[in-house]
Amino acid sequence: MAEDLWYWKYKLTARQPVNAKSQRREFVGALVRIDEGFGCLHPWPELGDPSLEKCLEDLAGPRRWSLVRRTVRSAKEDADARFIGDPLLEEIDVPKSHATLPWQDDRILESAVSKGFDRIKMKVGRDRAAEQRYLIEAAAKFPNLRWRLDANETFEPAEAESFLLGLPEEFRWKIDFVEDPCPYAESTWSALKSRCGVPLAVDREAAPVSSAAQVMVVKPASDEPWLLAEAAVSMGQQVIVTSSMEHPLGQCAAAWEAAKLNVQFPGLVGVCGLQTHHLFTPCPFSERLGRWSPEFQSPGGTGLGFDDLLERLPWKKLS
Repeated sequence: MAEDLWYWKYKLTARQPVNAKSQRREFVGALVRIDEGFGCLHPWPELGDPSLEKCLEDLAGPRRWSLVRRTVRSAKEDADARFIGDPLLEEIDVPKSHATLPWQDDRILESAVSKGFDRIKMKVGRDRAAEQRYLIEAAAKFPNLRWRLDANETFEPAEAESFLLGLPEEFRWKIDFVEDPCPYAESTWSALKSRCGVPLAVDREAAPVSSAAQVMVVKPASDEPWLLAEAAVSMGQQVIVTSSMEHPLGQCAAAWEAAKLNVQFPGLVGVCGLQTHHLFTPCPFSERLGRWSPEFQSPGGTGLGFDDLLERLPWKKLS
């Protein structure tokens, strides 16, 4: 039976640039409706994804790209849950989240601490000297915080080493991991870990061959969580599940996958990155996720939630 395919384009407006590889602040994605299930399609072309238009064409056609296939999988699982009236996120424990700090902002950092976050993920790679100063000052002000640094592969290996060694040793002890410090290569990453003494996390190249990483970042929007979790177990890695800074429906899909992995692989999943709606101007969907907090709040409704909001959208037929 042919699927009934619909889509609705959305636009997220960030308060500041959210990625070390791009200065843009407006991001367009699409919610998709496949029969009675809903999913989120949010490509990042600057990180190698196809454009949204190409993704929609692929959704209506061969579905070659993992981003599209994962959206289909999520929508079908959502449809199954809605059919039986099951609220996926209300009866399962979702792992806690770190606070994402994509730019240097004392107010956001202070707000994160006041709301109970004990781990901060900060984007680095734009202005290295300023970032080093900020990290040192922030660590002095909040000495109990743990840090996660994400470079989005903006450094060359020597630059990554220089940046990390430019941080005091006592700060490096507080680093949970450095994500994608430079393009992945086993020998390069092994040497970087040895010289700098900080764990490394692999994201865009997360695969069963990434043995030089100590942490595997899984993005359910484009990754197959179960397969990567099995690979992480075999390599002794920790798994961190994160959303892709997409629409709140996509955040809920990532939270559901994180909760499932937490049950299926006890002790494997650490503090995740599922709370990013505060980075964008509010909308009715983001308001359903509640206050910014380490704990994930279900939006209410069946499946992944948002029943009434989704029904009111002006869906367009995908042909």
